[in-house]
Amino acid sequence: MSRVHDALRRAEQTGVVSPPSNRPLSEGRGPGAPALAAEPDFAELLSQVVEIPFRAATDSLLIDVSRPHESPMEEFRTLRTRLNHMKTLQPIHTIVITSASPAEGKSLTAANLALAEAHLAGNMTLLADFDFRRPIIHTLFGVDRSPGITDYLLGKVPLDRAMRKISGTNLYIMPAGEAVINPLELLNLPAVKQMLDGLPSVFSWVVLDSPPLLFAADAALLGTLCHGALLVVRIGHTTIDSVTRAMQSLCNNNVLGIVVNGARRGELYSKDTYYHSYHAHQADGANARERDPPSQAAGQTVDEHIAAAPVDE
Repeated sequence: MSRVHDALRRAEQTGVVSPPSNRPLSEGRGPGAPALAAEPDFAELLSQVVEIPFRAATDSLLIDVSRPHESPMEEFRTLRTRLNHMKTLQPIHTIVITSASPAEGKSLTAANLALAEAHLAGNMTLLADFDFRRPIIHTLFGVDRSPGITDYLLGKVPLDRAMRKISGTNLYIMPAGEAVINPLELLNLPAVKQMLDGLPSVFSWVVLDSPPLLFAADAALLGTLCHGALLVVRIGHTTIDSVTRAMQSLCNNNVLGIVVNGARRGELYSKDTYYHSYHAHQADGANARERDPPSQAAGQTVDEHIAAAPVDE
C-alpha cells in the first residue's frame, strides 16, 4: 500500500491527479447529471403561478362546492372543520394523505379535502401529488402531468412553473411531474424538506397525496416531513391487519386521524335523522316546485319536519 500512496503523491505533485476535494456529493454529480432545485423565492411565488380554468372530469367524483347540500360536500366540510380546529391547538400546515393499500380513495380524499379548504375565503390551499409511482391528481383536474414536482426537484423548472392556480378559487395544484425511476431517492433530497418547510409561509394548507404505505416507503418518509398524516380506509376493502401495519409504519406519532371511505348514504344517516330528512326534503321540494306551484301541503310538511327535529339541533 505504501507504493500506491507514493505513486499517488507523486502524481499530485506533477499535476496528473487533482487532490481530493471537500465539496458536497451533490456538487460532483457528473457532467450529464441534471442540476438540483434552486432555493425558491416564496415571497413572490403566488404572483408568478399560471392560472388555469377548472376542468375537472365529469366522472372524477370531485365535490361541487356550488352544491353544498350534497352529503359528500357536507362530509368534507366536517373533516375540514375538525382539521381547522386542530390547527388552532397545534401548528398544522402540511398534511399527507395516504392509505394502507391501493384503491382505498386516498387521492380522491386529498383532492376533495383541498377543494373544501380552498372554499373558505382567503384560505390558500396547495394540493401536491407526491405519488410519483401512480399519479392521478393531474387527471382529476384535467391538467398536464409535467412540469410538476419531479421537474422542480431535478432543477428543470422553478417552483412557480411546477404549480397551477385553479381560476376563481383559492386552490393551487402541483402535479407529480415527469416519471422518475428513483422516487424514494428523490424524496430524500434536501430540496424536499426545504420546500415543505417554506410552503406554509404562503399557503394555509398544503395537502400531499402519497403512495400506499404497505407498497412503498414514500408515505412514511413524507409523514416525517409533514405536520400530520391522515389514513384513508375503505369499508369492505381495508382489513384490520392492514390498518395496524399502516399505523406502525407511520410510527403512530403524527397520525391526525382516519378517514372512512366508501360508506353508503344509509350507513351514514338513517331516514329519521335531521340531516338526511332535511336534504331529502330540499330535493323533493325542488322537484315539486318544478312541477306544481307551492301549496299549503308543502308548508305542513315543513312544519312537521321542524317539529320532529331534535331539540339540540
